[in-house]
Amino acid sequence: TLWKIMWTALALVLAFCRGALSLDKLNMCMDAKHHKVEPGPEGYLYRQCEPWRDNACCTSNTSTAAHDDNSYLYNFNWNHCGAMSEQCKKHFIQDTCFYECSPHLGPWIQQTDQSWRKERILDVPLCQEDCHSWWEDCKNDFTCKTDWHKGWDWSSGTNKCPKDSRCSKWTEIYPTPQSMCEQIWSNSYRYTTYSKTSGRCMQLWFNGTNPNKKVAEYYLNNGNNPKPVWANIISALFLCVTSLILTGN
Repeated sequence: TLWKIMWTALALVLAFCRGALSLDKLNMCMDAKHHKVEPGPEGYLYRQCEPWRDNACCTSNTSTAAHDDNSYLYNFNWNHCGAMSEQCKKHFIQDTCFYECSPHLGPWIQQTDQSWRKERILDVPLCQEDCHSWWEDCKNDFTCKTDWHKGWDWSSGTNKCPKDSRCSKWTEIYPTPQSMCEQIWSNSYRYTTYSKTSGRCMQLWFNGTNPNKKVAEYYLNNGNNPKPVWANIISALFLCVTSLILTGN
């Protein structure tokens, strides 16, 4: 029947493209403010961004700016409620390096309509150790907002607490590691109970070979997108046909 022919043709096209599509999602940079178009090696990355030097979506300049208290990257001031402690700041630098440099966030990249970026990450599963150590090292610091992505007073050119807010202890704003990890960047991260040895969660920092590629591959192969099946098929087919046209195949 006609339907059988159509479904067979669709299956063949998707099978032909699956390898290329999967490879792209396992090694790609999001369309955002400071990301490179494609990941690749960097001869030098600064301090806490250094583990990504073999394959990075960030440049050397971005890695250096990630360590500044108020860098040109986003004009974001960590010290909006007094000086942030060094042990707390270390985690935000790691978080920045992870966001800017990681080439393995493909399964969680989503389109967005924000003026400063066209894509963002959503619900990246973080290892439990990373969330807990981040929260533990910041629990004596202060902040005035739950979601740091929005609602700041930018009238001075850098973020200040809005008028109707007050600086409170970290544990009042974020009573648990889960609340911090999931709320601070508008659900960019998802809290998990997985450990770093599980292969089921992303590590914000690492030594040696990047362990996050295998994690991304697991979620890509086992499903990480709540879209209906038909939406995934249409999206994959569109990307595939576009790729074939552009490459002339």
